[in-house]
Amino acid sequence: MTVPGWFTDAKFGVFIHWGPYSVPAWAEPTGELGAVDPERWFAHNPYAEWYWNTSQIEGSPACEHHRAVHGGRPYDDFLDAWQAESFDPADWIELFARAGARYVVATTKHHDGVALWDAPGTGTRNTVRRGPHRDLVADLATAVRARGLRFGAYYSGGLDWYAGRRAVIRHEDLIDDYGRPHEAAYAAYALRQVRDLIDRYRPDVLWNDIGWPDMGMADLPDLFAHYYATVPEGVVNDRWDGAHADYLTSEYQANRQNEAAAHWENCRGIGLSFGYNRNEGPEHLLDPAAAVRLLVDVVSRGGNLLLNVGPKADGTLPGEQRAVLEGIASWTAGHEGAVYATRPLAPDAAMPRDGTPWIRWTRDDRHAYAFLADVPVSRGQVLLRARPGLLDPATAVRLDSRPVQADAVPDGILVTSAGLGGPLPAVVRFALLRGE
Repeated sequence: MTVPGWFTDAKFGVFIHWGPYSVPAWAEPTGELGAVDPERWFAHNPYAEWYWNTSQIEGSPACEHHRAVHGGRPYDDFLDAWQAESFDPADWIELFARAGARYVVATTKHHDGVALWDAPGTGTRNTVRRGPHRDLVADLATAVRARGLRFGAYYSGGLDWYAGRRAVIRHEDLIDDYGRPHEAAYAAYALRQVRDLIDRYRPDVLWNDIGWPDMGMADLPDLFAHYYATVPEGVVNDRWDGAHADYLTSEYQANRQNEAAAHWENCRGIGLSFGYNRNEGPEHLLDPAAAVRLLVDVVSRGGNLLLNVGPKADGTLPGEQRAVLEGIASWTAGHEGAVYATRPLAPDAAMPRDGTPWIRWTRDDRHAYAFLADVPVSRGQVLLRARPGLLDPATAVRLDSRPVQADAVPDGILVTSAGLGGPLPAVVRFALLRGE
């Protein structure tokens, strides 16, 4: 299957995690997935969207919080308390579009099993019949497409703590045997819901999570055939237990080996959680410069960034998350030509560099783009180690229109320009003298 050009050119998407877990909005901000000891992860889970599971692990901080603050109330009380009274989908999507997102992937059912549309088989346990009393998937899909962006649907196929009714997950090694429902009844339930999502909303991205029930694996070829027949330019992620994938995914620091694939996407939150976590402070969040650098780094290595927002229960975006997206918007407004519809510069053509100065590269058919930050102010110069004869120094232009001088030297190209010492990358464009 050929991955459609819209996805490879898009580079940046926004993920949305919103559900009943946005009411307690609490998790222990321990660290990034892939960087926290697996022995500690589940009892000290930083993902607020896992609140129902974490709060049932006796002795965990979430369990103690749930008893002290919420009196140990049933999780479904949060569904009724979730009112989304200030939800304005057009406002969200306008911000995402200004930030440069080309697609939006919305959670339609997370591990708690609550559907954000009147999904078949859910009875009254969905947002149309309870809580917000709205088809939130339709609201978001309409707003996304009205702004000219692509719409994607996240669905938790491998975990459902309500319809799947399994044991509390206390350790990664116990997920398959005790946490995931593999029975035929749940497989049919999940298949019916995903087909309904495809038929109703025609998602441009079909984003499954935590695999697929064993008893339903034989259904997947027909499901994918139906999806592509319905959405010819659609793409499917890799979390179907190896059944099929148009692209691979990484998450925070986990599964980073997938970033060597031809097509890949890194997903993460602005903080340490996907769902809104009122327990996070500034020290747990990306700032605008860090978010821009993350985007540039991912794009320079050939991937897409799917950056998550976790709305509050009332439907507003937290101010600290809005500030990050506004910061990305301010930067991308003058630099989008160096990001979208680009590809990596050949690894042996120019040297990226971590530390000081910070350097990344992208290219299109005619130009190469050097992203520069943390250049020592005392020098105002940075040496770009590029292959001789690749770039034309005489064509150097800063995309923010500030003056720049570029001179060929024995080791590469010496760039001199003011204002390269900050954390936000400046971008210098060069004409390519020959193809790569």
